[in-house]
Amino acid sequence: MDLHSHTTASDGQLTPTELMLRADTMQVDMIAITDHDTVSGIEEAEQAIVDHRLKVSLISGIELSTQWKSFGIHIVGLNLNVNEPTFLRGVAAQKAVRQNRANKIAEKLARTGFSDILPQAQALAGKGEITRAHFARALVTHHGLGTMDNAFKRFMGKGKVGDVKGEWLSIAEAVKLIHAAGGQAVLAHPLKYEMSTKWLRRLIAHFAEVNGDAVEVAGPGVSGQSQQLIHEIVASEKLKGSVGSDFHNPGRWTELGRFQQILPSVTPLWHDWPCVSVA
Repeated sequence: MDLHSHTTASDGQLTPTELMLRADTMQVDMIAITDHDTVSGIEEAEQAIVDHRLKVSLISGIELSTQWKSFGIHIVGLNLNVNEPTFLRGVAAQKAVRQNRANKIAEKLARTGFSDILPQAQALAGKGEITRAHFARALVTHHGLGTMDNAFKRFMGKGKVGDVKGEWLSIAEAVKLIHAAGGQAVLAHPLKYEMSTKWLRRLIAHFAEVNGDAVEVAGPGVSGQSQQLIHEIVASEKLKGSVGSDFHNPGRWTELGRFQQILPSVTPLWHDWPCVSVA
């Protein structure tokens, strides 16, 4: 099981078909595609299961960008009716915000000397949603930045010139949008936001207050101490736990289905899903 992954519909490097084939190869029996602010990869993935006779179960999902305090927070939606009208209107609005943010990023980078960066980033995004990762990749591919880490460290990371805040949904609005589509709302990778423990507790308490359903408590590269902390906070707020690799591409440190397991102190999000036997 892996409930957080990305395709070329946003900033992943595998097409939806390639992702499903890799999930089958890696013996991941259930996978959620959770692209940034889009569900455009779901249909292709569903067709890939049929065409290749895969034994993988697909969860329709999304990763919505939100703003809370000074933090950009991601909320994953799972088990969505991707044709629900209210949900589709919300996703369309997010798409417009994302494109507007891309234009602002390009303007700021142009003043730094990268005058042609927007068409380069758009070309890398293709038909998918444009993200900061596409700008970083353009800096590496066309402007000699060397590595993605270097591109983020110098231009695209937090507090850098390319770190432009979008006019995203609030967390409460994102949760309502997911629930409107019949889905479950999950606070994504809470340990990636580089918060103090005090702010992490505030974030998860707020998520519980606005009727969020679960928090990702098991992901790649999480230390034992951090895992214990996040489980303790989630249990105290009576939220469920989710798991996901946040997969973007095959690599040494990231792979589908690779993460620690949920500890017994937290109830798994899928505990009452039909036909799920994964512990």
